[in-house]
Amino acid sequence: MSANPAAGEPIISVSGLRGIVGRTLTPEVAVRYVTALADLAPPGALVIAGDGRPSGRMLADAIHAALGALGRDSIDAGVAATPTTGVLIRHFRAAGGVQITASHNPAQYNGLKLFDAAGRVIPDRFGQRVLARYRAGAGDRPATDPPGTLERCRDPLSAHLEAVLATVDVDRIRRRQFNVLLDSNHGAGSLLGRRLLEELGCGVTLLGGTPDGQFEHTPEPLAENLVTVCPAVVRAGADVGFCQDPDADRLAVIDASGRYLGEEYTLAMCVDHVLRARKGPIVTNCSTSRMAEDLAGKYGVPFSRSAVGEANVVDVMLAHEAVFGGEGNGGPIDPAVGLVRDSFVGMAQLLDAMAGREMPIGELADELPRYAIVKTKIPMPPEEVAAGLDALADHFADAQPDRLDGLRLDWPDRWLLVRPSNTEPIVRAVAEATTEAQSRGLCDEAAAVIGR
Repeated sequence: MSANPAAGEPIISVSGLRGIVGRTLTPEVAVRYVTALADLAPPGALVIAGDGRPSGRMLADAIHAALGALGRDSIDAGVAATPTTGVLIRHFRAAGGVQITASHNPAQYNGLKLFDAAGRVIPDRFGQRVLARYRAGAGDRPATDPPGTLERCRDPLSAHLEAVLATVDVDRIRRRQFNVLLDSNHGAGSLLGRRLLEELGCGVTLLGGTPDGQFEHTPEPLAENLVTVCPAVVRAGADVGFCQDPDADRLAVIDASGRYLGEEYTLAMCVDHVLRARKGPIVTNCSTSRMAEDLAGKYGVPFSRSAVGEANVVDVMLAHEAVFGGEGNGGPIDPAVGLVRDSFVGMAQLLDAMAGREMPIGELADELPRYAIVKTKIPMPPEEVAAGLDALADHFADAQPDRLDGLRLDWPDRWLLVRPSNTEPIVRAVAEATTEAQSRGLCDEAAAVIGR
């Protein structure tokens, strides 16, 4: 993503934008960006949904009005999760769609995430064309007669629910009658989340069940933001706690003892369960824990890495016909459901694993290879990044280098990724090793090598 805060621009990427509502993100900005998508999308309606933030309805109304003026039909799905929007696009055979969400950003933010007709976040090549059209002044043209139509989606949940249920043994899960605490934190995930869990025969304790964007804690589902949720899992007598981000494309897990298992374990546990029944290629991005790679080796299936970013993961999944993939931020992707990170896929697969193996979620996590990831930031002007990465490659000459996305350095028992930020004058250093001290040491050594 790129931005010019001094000029009052939102944070922009090839797949969407985010900004502070009323300052860097206004209805006019949203209309220009969606008009750029509409100008380049194939014929057909566009699906519009939002994650429940208060500003979402205002932005949706402006977008629908603009699309109608352009002669474009649109479908209003109201409040729905990001992966649900992807499913709806395919369900309605739409030309694409827009998810109004700022993901895990604070409440004053909102944003737009753009989808293509395949129901996935738009890939880089298409996104570059949309971005160029936006910057060239998309939307500066007269209205079309007759206007496009607006259809209200009366049931935005069922298609997604049915797709997820089709991937697990529903009866087996129902027999276990799990108690589940779901923390949707006033995001869109509560709507399908409650319905899915009840369909699976679970008793549900729901936190933040009204999808109004009034977050009760910082919305990114990290350990430091879930300090009140972990003990709530114990008090509820839950077998497992599931924690979503506002647009429900990410899932963190808490075990019955209140232990935060985290986001990395979401994907790894799903991969382990899927590969027990469905053998095939696995794809993660290059900053995701090596647990998934180890599991692919254990089950004798191909493993591939992509550059960071959901669209990049999906590109590689499609190229290799992967059976499963995702990102270590708690974003599993099951192509049998959709080509979007999906917290509901994660919940269903993990409950299926618990039921099928008759093991608590904590034991499923403890079976996996144990690694420690450390993530840091290193100040660095953009013009110095290339030289800095070269210096790191020279310094760590015993490692296997990979320039797929920044510089990744691999050893048999550890790895280090250093990649530039598109929004700040920094590089992000991510290291994984068998202990936190080793991982932190790699990040510190990287900072010392590039003189920061």
